[in-house]
Amino acid sequence: MTLLASQPSSSAPATETAPAYRLGLIGAGISQSRSPALHETEAAAQGISCRYELIDLDQRGVGVEGLADVLGEVEGQGFSGVNITLPCKQAVIPLLHELSPEAQVIGAVNTVRLDAGRRIGYNTDARGFASSFRHGLPGVALQHVLQFGAGGAGAATAFALLELGVRELTIVDVTHERAQALADTLASRFAGQTVRAVQAADTAAASADGIVNSTPLGTRKYPGSAMPLHWLRPEMWVAEVVYAPLETVLLGAARAMGCRTLSGASMLVFQAAGAFELFTGRAAQPDRMMQHFRQLSDA
Repeated sequence: MTLLASQPSSSAPATETAPAYRLGLIGAGISQSRSPALHETEAAAQGISCRYELIDLDQRGVGVEGLADVLGEVEGQGFSGVNITLPCKQAVIPLLHELSPEAQVIGAVNTVRLDAGRRIGYNTDARGFASSFRHGLPGVALQHVLQFGAGGAGAATAFALLELGVRELTIVDVTHERAQALADTLASRFAGQTVRAVQAADTAAASADGIVNSTPLGTRKYPGSAMPLHWLRPEMWVAEVVYAPLETVLLGAARAMGCRTLSGASMLVFQAAGAFELFTGRAAQPDRMMQHFRQLSDA
């Protein structure tokens, strides 16, 4: 696999005849995804022809073992690229020809460009979360953060948190070995910061400035909370990657306690804007995309 030296330019000139893009999202249980509407509406606003399709592994009755066949299928149908979500963000990597430097470090891919027979993987989740965090939680304490989840989304948010300046990051996952592997990888990259994996998070929660849920717990498919709600403290901040529902059990309890909170909606929008740019070569407008997301949520 080749490591990319750079990403495509974000300033590709418009042409008289806008190209048509066929895009998609590959994942499991994605029937409620907002991605088709976000990409198609942004494309229309820019005069671009775009069709964005959902490729749901659950509906096909297959797991990640079917991912290679799905990628071959979309290539054969002339797709320009696909987004990748749970549970495929890490499983897709061996099926790619190239990785962006960020995806290489994070070890997870959420965007694949299909370019002349080559599959090129990127991660826009990390930048999406970082942009969301800067907009939604400016000025919060970053001395110690406790993150739940070390899968594809968790790898991206952990990377972003350390890039944002978190001094101590504690990671917990139902599979401790996965959390430990992520902690080891990030510790080698961020040598001046502390990254550790724990099996019991109660002690870490007692001293954490903030909580990040990077697990699917809180979604309609997996209801509940990754963290016991009685661990919340009013001075904490809480960030979610889940956006459906917009207010999870964890966020609702945190807001009721007076914590500063960040829903998964803005991460969704910012990562989608990054993917849109990779697919089309044109910069998206996150504010416009966020406005459309709100309209969808209110409908």
